[in-house]
Amino acid sequence: MKNIALVGCTGSIGSQTLSVVRRYSDMFKITCLVAGSSAERLSALAREFAPKTAALASGAPAHIDEVGGTKFYFGEEGALRAVEDSGADIVLVACGGFAGLKYSLLALKMGARLALANKETLVCGGDIIAPIGGEIVPVDSEHSAIWQCLNFERRAPFKNLILTASGGSFRDKNFDELKGVTPAQALNHPTWSMGAKITIDSATLLNKGYEVIEAHHLYGADYASIKTVIQPQSIIHSMVEFEDGAILAQLSNPTMELPIQLALTYPQRLDCGLKKLDWGRAFSLEFIPLERKKYPMYDLALSCGQAGGILPAVLNAASEVAVGAFLVGRIGYCDIWRVSDAVVQGVSNCPAQSYEQLAEADRSARAAADIYIKKRYNGT
Repeated sequence: MKNIALVGCTGSIGSQTLSVVRRYSDMFKITCLVAGSSAERLSALAREFAPKTAALASGAPAHIDEVGGTKFYFGEEGALRAVEDSGADIVLVACGGFAGLKYSLLALKMGARLALANKETLVCGGDIIAPIGGEIVPVDSEHSAIWQCLNFERRAPFKNLILTASGGSFRDKNFDELKGVTPAQALNHPTWSMGAKITIDSATLLNKGYEVIEAHHLYGADYASIKTVIQPQSIIHSMVEFEDGAILAQLSNPTMELPIQLALTYPQRLDCGLKKLDWGRAFSLEFIPLERKKYPMYDLALSCGQAGGILPAVLNAASEVAVGAFLVGRIGYCDIWRVSDAVVQGVSNCPAQSYEQLAEADRSARAAADIYIKKRYNGT
């Protein structure tokens, strides 16, 4: 029986993780649940799974219906304490945003397996995560695919890593057509159902730039050996090329439940109820070269990743503010890049040395992005 602390239990990844636990309740025990502000949902999950600890990282404690046998914590520091006190063997960090880095650092210091679905952990904090060591198992479908192709050895030799991208909501539009797109259009992803921020990041391909940074940290890959190609069907989740020219790929219908379950059951592969590919019918798999002109956020992410230091954290913070402003109509779609680039260009880079330093870079970049939007876009 493996004990699991689930951070971000009410989100999409968290909900699918709980489906895996229900499927294999004889193998897993939820010992900690951490939610953001959804008190009612956290209470319901605590009643169902009876964890040792549970926490509401933000929101009102008065709205929690406490369950006998579960110790509840409140606030960010309380949530960290809940994870630490849970006795977890696996900490699955499924929350979004910079806050995930703190939980990832804690998981590794606890000696638990870190099942990582939080991009910001390695994008923002890869340089401070690396010295800690410990077991990191990727949950993102692309990095799980690479991990599988490397036979579950993150330091196995390879020549190139080939990340696949769906191309997002606007893969069939030319650059000039992007200037007037709306939030509703950007949120209409052709193959995946995801949260608003990650869907926009998929449209701009910022998320793929982040995955390149993650690949650099996860697999010790030089940036020159990490490639990206558009794979519209989202069936090939990534590939690995070896020195002899052989390329291995991981294929499946698009679902997050497979990589989530594998992160928990590894090295075992168990049925996860996945809809199988139908080899009795004809279908095509396309590969389309990445048209970099359409995706300046991808290039910005790569330049920040290659520069290292605090710049990836600055980009992450600025882009979150910019995407938020786009979703409420304060700026246009193409302005997401303008805001993010302006904030990055205004920062003097320095090595990333601590969580506190990165947290300050995150706070400053958010403030700078907000000021830039107010000044350039007339305070709307």
